[in-house]
Amino acid sequence: MVQFRSAGPGDADWVAMLHADSWRRHYRGAFADSFLDGDLETERRAVWSSRLAAPEGTATIVAEEGEQLVGFVHVEFDADPKWGSLVDNLHVRHDQRRTGVGRQLLARAGQAAADQASSDSIYLWVLQQNTAAQQFYLAVGATCVETAPVSPPGGDPARLNGAPDSLRMAWSDVNQLAGTSAG
Repeated sequence: MVQFRSAGPGDADWVAMLHADSWRRHYRGAFADSFLDGDLETERRAVWSSRLAAPEGTATIVAEEGEQLVGFVHVEFDADPKWGSLVDNLHVRHDQRRTGVGRQLLARAGQAAADQASSDSIYLWVLQQNTAAQQFYLAVGATCVETAPVSPPGGDPARLNGAPDSLRMAWSDVNQLAGTSAG
């Protein structure tokens, strides 16, 4: 049975490994192979160690089954004055896709934003090439509101392959997400 809880600094290694695996599976073509095939776990561990050590203005929720991390979501409250809180990361272990874990994590992100953000809106960015994720977000009530260039990981343009685009998927009311955990 999947359990959900707030992440802490001790979760950085597991979160980083899942994040790196997800990027390698879904970001090929948008991110440079040299970046994806490099020491991505160490790069992601540095990011997550920092984020989880200083979580002010954010929430990171992990999904576990037994002792195994099966997914996580990270939300930054009130990240944008127009679009509200940012779901900065939502990743589910490959073998747990289509089990409802992603839907439940997204619902918990919406609930966290409803509880802690001043804005009722929430959004995320998804790679234009990631059509499966786009379909998932549309199925849980998102609207695609704009296209923009992908921000390079760590601010390093060499980590991108060309000039990929991402789509802003938005919900005008976080309560739309809070009700997505059923099913």
